[in-house]
Amino acid sequence: MRQIGLPAVVALAVAIIAVSSSAPLIAYAAAPALAIAFWRNLLGVAAVAPVAIAVRRDEFRSKVLGASVLSGVFLAVHFGTWVPSAKLTSVAMSVALVSTTPIWTSLINAIRGVPVPASTWAGVGVAVLGVALATGADPDLSGRALLGDALALAGGIAAAGYTMLGAHARGSIATSTYATICYSICAIVLGAACLAGGQDLTGYPAQTWLALAAMTVGPQLLGHTLINYSLRRVPPTMVAVLLLLEVPGALVIAWLMLDQLPAAQTLPGIALLLAGVAVVVVGERRRQPTNGGTIISPEATATTWPDTVADTASPPAAVTEQVRRDGRCISEP
Repeated sequence: MRQIGLPAVVALAVAIIAVSSSAPLIAYAAAPALAIAFWRNLLGVAAVAPVAIAVRRDEFRSKVLGASVLSGVFLAVHFGTWVPSAKLTSVAMSVALVSTTPIWTSLINAIRGVPVPASTWAGVGVAVLGVALATGADPDLSGRALLGDALALAGGIAAAGYTMLGAHARGSIATSTYATICYSICAIVLGAACLAGGQDLTGYPAQTWLALAAMTVGPQLLGHTLINYSLRRVPPTMVAVLLLLEVPGALVIAWLMLDQLPAAQTLPGIALLLAGVAVVVVGERRRQPTNGGTIISPEATATTWPDTVADTASPPAAVTEQVRRDGRCISEP
């Protein structure tokens, strides 16, 4: 039994708080949704690219470059749908629905002919029931809120494609290299969408620039770093399930920052949705004895390996092959 020390517990707690701040910060920022997604990824590139270019220059000619580029496109779709959802529906519903990524990954695996355990299907059923209860019980439901819910679900689906492609790419290149390529492509796609849609990329108030900086430093850098640290000391399944605490964490932060609370009637449905996702995660984990994780948080987008140094070593060959085939990893931007 792996011993879990106090530093790992503290690191994981801080990581959950950090990633929980993302959706409230998005809702708070007075900027177009796509522009928020663009700046967040561009700032992410600025943070990781110098290290990757200085230390990992040869990896930019890797055979998995195409997978990294395509993964960046899926990441752009993820952010291009999820970020607007946080401004259209409640923060709690946005984060809960985008966290359904493990469900979509399992469904994609089933379509690909990969055996899916009965517990996974049970979890999917529970999650679907939770979505129905949460949306049906919302007394403030409107066309705007429904669009936000749909965009959050679309963000979860796009994250599944991003995750599976990222698992393939990360078998050959380091996290910093992959993140540089992926974030760059994502920023280019989102920047083009902003220009095509006539969305302003500058001229925001100082509070919005501070919120954008906080999104980069908090969820994207601090959150990912501490999740990586925790994964080398805490069982990956435990980390994946605990990251579901991002939803109540985001709810509390949205209440403190924005005075926003979801309707009480929706909370049982949200809880049921998260329980279903947790069942999917645990069921998939028991099926495969590998070190690949399951993406939960829209913030946890850097593929990591629990028993290796994430940016200086590649995963073992057997793990790489298993993750490539099954398309699962703990991976957000």
